[in-house]
Amino acid sequence: MIDIYFLEKSFPFNGNDLNSSIIAGSEKTLINIANKLASKKDINVKVFNSTNNEQKINNVDWININRLNSFPKPEIVISMSNMGLFPNYSCKKFLWSHSIQSLEKFIRKGQLIPFIKHRPRLILESFYHYNNRSFLTSAFGKDILKICADIDFINADIDKNKIPPNNVIFNTRSDRNLNLVLKAWRDIKSEVDDAVLYINPPFNLSDEDKSLDIKIREKNNKFDLIKDLSNMKLMLNPGHKGEVFCLVAEEGRVMCVPIVTLGIGALSERVDDKITGFICKDLNDFVKKSIDILNNNNLYLQIKSNLFDIRNMRNYEHVVEDLLEILKIKF
Repeated sequence: MIDIYFLEKSFPFNGNDLNSSIIAGSEKTLINIANKLASKKDINVKVFNSTNNEQKINNVDWININRLNSFPKPEIVISMSNMGLFPNYSCKKFLWSHSIQSLEKFIRKGQLIPFIKHRPRLILESFYHYNNRSFLTSAFGKDILKICADIDFINADIDKNKIPPNNVIFNTRSDRNLNLVLKAWRDIKSEVDDAVLYINPPFNLSDEDKSLDIKIREKNNKFDLIKDLSNMKLMLNPGHKGEVFCLVAEEGRVMCVPIVTLGIGALSERVDDKITGFICKDLNDFVKKSIDILNNNNLYLQIKSNLFDIRNMRNYEHVVEDLLEILKIKF
């Protein structure tokens, strides 16, 4: 039996929160990875985090991280973006990074000394992430592990021929270049009168925003998002230099929603230009391509068909197989 410990310290949650709106991409990834690993014979998985509700869920033990030292040493420890969580004992150690993290920030956050002490290999999520993580902050090796949308998105019923209303979604954080989307929206709206833009809370809409049919979507559980995406004609996501994978874009892809992007950060890896959406050269092009999809149902259906044909190409079974390869575990 191989023991694998995941270490995470953000806010209290456990495996029961997978469908909740309280968790974001990194927490979703942790729950899905832990569940799928624990379904494998001869792998024992424990997640140590800030949970106040310790229990075994889907064969994964969720335990408060303050009790880590009372458990026996495992073969592998994976810390989620926090070098300071590593225990002092010797075993294989991996740091699953969710950020680029400059050398200056790496040192300022007190990561350098534990990095040298524990010598973890890094798990990264895209080529962009890999290429932009500096040598000094990944000196003990780094690997790419591409994640994916979870099974409920993959199994969602998609009507390949459905043409939804001109509903558009930007469903990531507002600091991830929502300002560019709002700037573009004024020109998009002038050419597509019935278009409606849905963005995530929290955000204070101005009277002008409201007059341009910009609405705050109610952010509930995962199944509400699946329902919302099934009724969207377009996803606008310029990308952001801090975006190392962009799970919301991957969820949009799986739900067959065309994406228009500027390809900033890892967004160029979430879109196949002219096939599953458009990677635009500038904001004017971003506006033009968005209008093209909203005003041309044939173009929309062609992109949707392309997305439909590839939507089941990767799931968490593939992700775990790749992770086991990185961890050097063979059965």
